[in-house]
Amino acid sequence: MRDEIPFTLQYTDVPSAWYNAVDDLPVPVPHLLDPITREAVKRADLETIFPRGVVEEMAALQRWIDIPEPIRRLYRRWRPTPLFRAHRLEQALDTPARLYFKYEGVSPTGSHKLNTAVVQAFHARNQGCRGMTTETGAGQWGSALALACRWFGLECHVYMVRVSYNQKPYRRVLMDAYGATVDPSPSGKTAVGQALLRGDPDHPGSLGVAVAEAVEEAVESGGPWSFGLGSVLPVVLTHQSVIGLEAMKQMELTGDEPDVLVGCVGGGSNWGGFVLPFMRGRWGGGPRVIAAEPAACPSLTGGRYEYDTADSAGLTPLLKMYTLGRDFVPPPIHAGGLRYHGMAPQVSALYAAGLIEAVPVPQLEVFTAATQFARTEGIVPAPESAHAVAVTLREAARCRQEGTRRVIVTNISGHGLFDLSAYGDFLAGRLPDLSTPSSSS
Repeated sequence: MRDEIPFTLQYTDVPSAWYNAVDDLPVPVPHLLDPITREAVKRADLETIFPRGVVEEMAALQRWIDIPEPIRRLYRRWRPTPLFRAHRLEQALDTPARLYFKYEGVSPTGSHKLNTAVVQAFHARNQGCRGMTTETGAGQWGSALALACRWFGLECHVYMVRVSYNQKPYRRVLMDAYGATVDPSPSGKTAVGQALLRGDPDHPGSLGVAVAEAVEEAVESGGPWSFGLGSVLPVVLTHQSVIGLEAMKQMELTGDEPDVLVGCVGGGSNWGGFVLPFMRGRWGGGPRVIAAEPAACPSLTGGRYEYDTADSAGLTPLLKMYTLGRDFVPPPIHAGGLRYHGMAPQVSALYAAGLIEAVPVPQLEVFTAATQFARTEGIVPAPESAHAVAVTLREAARCRQEGTRRVIVTNISGHGLFDLSAYGDFLAGRLPDLSTPSSSS
């Protein structure tokens, strides 16, 4: 049966250029601002934080950015990633919908994060950096940058949000195996971390805090170290566009045209990389597009659209985005990659204009959907990706109720094999359905 076979491409089909959507959207994406002057941030200031090559890609205005051949060769280790028809899930749901999912869990580190990690490490190496610092929530981004740094001969220091550092020891072990140094955040190694620990020795951490610690270390190194960010920045969504560019070709092989596109959102990188290529020139007349976010950290549906920094200490440029406030400390849900206070500027601008939908999903519904997906399709999705699965199941139920056949395409951004303790808690009835605490500005 053709439905049981993945829709695969050849190695020669790995995209040769990234799609840069910043100046190609139907709504403007506000510029990054200097946090002190509130004027457009200068490239020289960005280069004190990020690798020079990444800053050049940030400033690019052209629609297509050529992928350097060394990066394209690395991509061929796991790209193109497969696209599947979720035939068994359709049968279990008794839905007339046709369900497809793009699967990024086949990368060496098990998620989409490697798509941008190798680019950022490549630029840092070419600049002569000794190493890179970074943050990580669940550990998907930290493990991706750890491996990328190893491939390019760089050291890597990861600040891992403390609650995930304790929840997900095997993601920490994976980073150790790749040769990275991993510290729980807040740590005692930076001024930011020391100040927070003085106020609360048991501070659970947040991605905003971990970003602040990593940026502080990179900036104070005076040049030998650079900072890598796994999401939110427009350039990261550009790197991730390989997902959507491949998926478009694969959907041509199916003979179906998407009616609905679904992805999970924390900072917006996998969602943007998946959706934006599909929607080029089709806003207002293309598929419905849905962003699935955690009900416990709902930056789109619960945040404010305003300028805010990517870190809790105000060290990074200001981005116009939906934000819960840079000091927001989320509940300890297991989707650590989605526990972020803000959303990518492109995603935020589209949501503000009413061009995309956002759906908050509670944790127990997430794991219920993930378990059903695992039992039908055989893949255990990461808790982050399971938010998109949960919304897909809602849409499939809607098709059944209406008697309408729609083509729903979902991006599964990573596997959940390092999250089995969370699945164990869910199956044993020990997993709480956490709610959002009050946000702060």
